[in-house]
Amino acid sequence: MKQRGRRTKGMEEAHPFAGMSQVNKDAAGVDIGAEEIVVCVAGDEHTQIVKAFGNYTVDLQNIGKWLHEYDVKTIAMESTGVYWIPLFEEMERQGFECLLISSRSLRRVSGRKSDIQDAQWIQTLHSYGLLESSFRPQAELVGLRTMLRHRSQFW
Repeated sequence: MKQRGRRTKGMEEAHPFAGMSQVNKDAAGVDIGAEEIVVCVAGDEHTQIVKAFGNYTVDLQNIGKWLHEYDVKTIAMESTGVYWIPLFEEMERQGFECLLISSRSLRRVSGRKSDIQDAQWIQTLHSYGLLESSFRPQAELVGLRTMLRHRSQFW
């Protein structure tokens, strides 16, 4: 006969990062979509502040201003497709350290169903130093590579 598992009574409090110290207290997490960009920063000790922005140039500039208000220094962003490129370049231009996170590495964790929860999870993992950036060459090399690719199409 199969034993029944014990049921948890009432509400339990979990502290999954207890015992770990934050590496990047000035970190932001960004989930980039085709229509909106969701940005998450740390609030006080136990809260996160999440804000959604559009994807026009003025919106990208406003993201940088908003992040400067919260003294953010480093940003981890996740995007499928090429939607991340304008934001990445604008944030670098404004002086932020940017990490592009592979969506494959975040897909391993189930249970996140919304852009808001994704941004919060990215911010949490990044603040504890648990994310690794994808390779992105320096801005000068990106420009040179683009020019060479464009040139090779006509020769």
